[in-house]
Amino acid sequence: MGKKKAPRGEVATPYGLVSLPNQTAPNHTAANPSAARPKMKTKHYERELATLQARLVAMQEWVVATGARVIVVFEGRDTAGKGGTIKRILERVSPRVFRLVALPAPTERERSQMYIQRYMQHLPAAGEVVIFDRSWYNRAGVERVMGFCTDEEAARFLELTPLVERIMVESGIVLIKYWLEVSADEQTRRLKSRIGDPRKTWKLTDMDLKSYSRFYDYSRARDEMFAATDTQWAPWFVAQSDNKKRARLNIISHLLGQVPYQDVPRAEVTLPKRQAARGYREPDYPYRYVPETY
Repeated sequence: MGKKKAPRGEVATPYGLVSLPNQTAPNHTAANPSAARPKMKTKHYERELATLQARLVAMQEWVVATGARVIVVFEGRDTAGKGGTIKRILERVSPRVFRLVALPAPTERERSQMYIQRYMQHLPAAGEVVIFDRSWYNRAGVERVMGFCTDEEAARFLELTPLVERIMVESGIVLIKYWLEVSADEQTRRLKSRIGDPRKTWKLTDMDLKSYSRFYDYSRARDEMFAATDTQWAPWFVAQSDNKKRARLNIISHLLGQVPYQDVPRAEVTLPKRQAARGYREPDYPYRYVPETY
């Protein structure tokens, strides 16, 4: 006899049937209450950001001291502000603890592997925080919408991902997933600003333009992704990002609240006495100095 097929909404595993979430995706394109709020003044923003970044350093020390493992996933539409938020998170922390993963398109070898395999090798070891600037959820978004995978492959991904993420969480990983939502009008404004800005031209690719033209295909893909993978053990947190400064602060503040860190006691630091020169003199060496243009 063949294997009995699992009921719809469940996955057969060696441990029995695992139920998958079956819930209606929230309407994340509804009116954005934060959009009407005034822009935050730069001084206020910088003051709040400095405070939050100091707390990120405290969280980092706890992660190292306890051997915690943290994954932070950033997904969202193009121009939603993922890169800018990640930049502010990483500005004041150690690259030996916080690690950014932003993978290019898969190679031919990677295409022959199990889909999630190339992401697994980047999961954190003890004392690490790994930030994914786009992640395995590429299959639910760009790959599905742009035809880089079949509908069957996308459906299978949505079916199995909650199980894979549950294994991550039950292994002790703190898994936090963010979706940055930007309105259609604001996305248009940001894309137009990239066209004539030489600092941002690298952010405007042919794929970005194709994705822009398929706004509502991405909306449908997002809705189905939430319905399948917004679970109790690995929920999605949505940040309205039309106001970049407020979005960055809101996300960092929320991130700090999701990691159960505590302040790690530190010994008082005093500078030691510097040794005497004992006859040392600077050599008369023809150094190649950097020109002082500014």
